[in-house]
Amino acid sequence: MDEYYATNRKVWDEFAKIHFKSEHYRVKEFLAGETSLKPYELEELGKDVQDKTLLHLQCHFGLDTLSWAREGAKVTGVDFSGEAVKLACHLAKEINVDAKFVQSNIYDLPDVLDEQFDIVYTSIGVLCWLHDISRWGEIIAHFLKPGGIFYIAELHPFSMVFDEVHEKELTLRYDYFHTPEPMVFKVDGTYAEKDAKVKAEKEYEWTHSLSDIVNALLNAGLKLEFMNEYPITVYEAFPFAKQDEDSYYRLKNQKAEIPLIFTIRATK
Repeated sequence: MDEYYATNRKVWDEFAKIHFKSEHYRVKEFLAGETSLKPYELEELGKDVQDKTLLHLQCHFGLDTLSWAREGAKVTGVDFSGEAVKLACHLAKEINVDAKFVQSNIYDLPDVLDEQFDIVYTSIGVLCWLHDISRWGEIIAHFLKPGGIFYIAELHPFSMVFDEVHEKELTLRYDYFHTPEPMVFKVDGTYAEKDAKVKAEKEYEWTHSLSDIVNALLNAGLKLEFMNEYPITVYEAFPFAKQDEDSYYRLKNQKAEIPLIFTIRATK
């Protein structure tokens, strides 16, 4: 596992610097006052963050973390990429927001951070980088205060079984169920900048079924409040996914809709 995570950390050190300058992340607009949070996140969690402590797991370079701070939360962001954490700290200083950022693999976080939080939050494209989803649930429970809220918005695992480069239609390619050994992918640009030059040659990812994710939370002692599924996503997941005026991407000219993201809210 050390090799897998060391390789992925190098990938995300590069991604952080690329994404910071990418139009996809709209950093200039964020600095001008726009939020990076999505309407479904603000609707499902936003009213509960005022004056609450919030831990953001796998925070990348902190846009969502700092957006929650603007909503009134007292935020701590965690990411295993040192470059991402540096950029997050830079952004916090730039907008004069009090925020704490910690560089750590989340599995090591209990040895690094000695606090509990009102809210633990994570969002979009995070779980595929974790090999042990059960331990993930335990770590969430560890950092939540009694009565605290956990909230996740994430890519739907069913949407991840399809070939992401087929140009016309959904075509099965990847396993839905978890395997201990990761999938290995060649790094060729990023989801935000497809033509970006990246030195890293490969990355490792793991699949987790929806039942794996839900059971990880239940087995850690959390109680689900709701789970929602949406036929929208936040990036061009497939060549036939097109961005609408509301900024979401939807599948076009397909025989049926499928869930592209899901949200879960749970309490301790």
